[in-house]
Amino acid sequence: MNIGVLNSGGDSPGLNAVIEGVVGAASRRGWNVVGFYDGFEGLLSTEDDERFEWLTPAGCRGLRARGGTILGTVNKGNFAIKVGVDQKGAIEPAVLEKTKATIRRLGLDALIVVGGDGSQSTALLLSEIGLPVVGVPKTIDNDLGATDVTFGFYSAVSIVSESLDRLETTANAHQRMMVVEVMGRHAGWIALEGGIAGSADVILLPEIPFSIENVVECIKARKAAGQREILVVVSEGARLADELVLLDEKTQGEVRLGGIGKVISKKLEEATGIETRSCVLGHIQRGGSPCAYDRILGVRFGSYAVELVEKGKFSCMVALRGTKMTAVPIEEAVKTLKLVDPDCQLVRTARDLGVCFGD
Repeated sequence: MNIGVLNSGGDSPGLNAVIEGVVGAASRRGWNVVGFYDGFEGLLSTEDDERFEWLTPAGCRGLRARGGTILGTVNKGNFAIKVGVDQKGAIEPAVLEKTKATIRRLGLDALIVVGGDGSQSTALLLSEIGLPVVGVPKTIDNDLGATDVTFGFYSAVSIVSESLDRLETTANAHQRMMVVEVMGRHAGWIALEGGIAGSADVILLPEIPFSIENVVECIKARKAAGQREILVVVSEGARLADELVLLDEKTQGEVRLGGIGKVISKKLEEATGIETRSCVLGHIQRGGSPCAYDRILGVRFGSYAVELVEKGKFSCMVALRGTKMTAVPIEEAVKTLKLVDPDCQLVRTARDLGVCFGD
């Protein structure tokens, strides 16, 4: 049997671990694995421009520890059918014909697609032209409702926590306030868990409406109590006066968020008189080697995806429920975002620790 694997969308620590898991599980069954370069674009290979490689266990040994992805990835191009929130496009007929030709030429029996909701929606379209697909969830924001955890999330949380540890010492030395902007378009899981781990004073999330006045009141109370440093963590998707802060850039797909940290930093400095610095962690959260948890989760996802191929469970996505792997229909998996419940136990714990959410 010949199976393909590709990753699409933004990179996330643990992608290489998934690839190693797929190759290891397939090889043990005597199957061959072809890895496509640069996401779905690799399916447009021709004999004169081969955009893939046959993967072996020897070539993938220890891959789980490496960040990035050996196959490359893109979040735009001929297969980008997600053009905005709840908006889907279509794949050109000529692109689908070239895809079919690649499938026939390589004798593919199945394709494992590692990606978020947009990538999985594209995978479903490919299933309609006769290519059996199995999905592996990938979102660093941990916002897919079908799975408890996605790989890369805890690596990002670790980066946020470590960054706050470092910023705390310099903020304390100069009696400054630090405003740290982190990833989180629709869901604030990275800010919430990273902020708790890094002892943030204020955490601002997309799911909890906040006011600058409430945040200022909290900060003034802490300074009055003698606290030298103030740490504020804000998700890029948090809304200021019910409006998103956007980068002045055009891109294919959803709008580019960014800049809310700088805006809030300025407003808080003006309102409190405290010298304030803003810091955008950005792609630092995506880069580098995955943490141990994400390495293990990645290889588990890859291995289980091969199991689903073996069982003929196509048009399904791998998911972690509790400690067990399971399969959920892709069509259902991409419908529900997993957002932070403002009254969840984790938020209540943060409040018990004195964290201000600005509400």
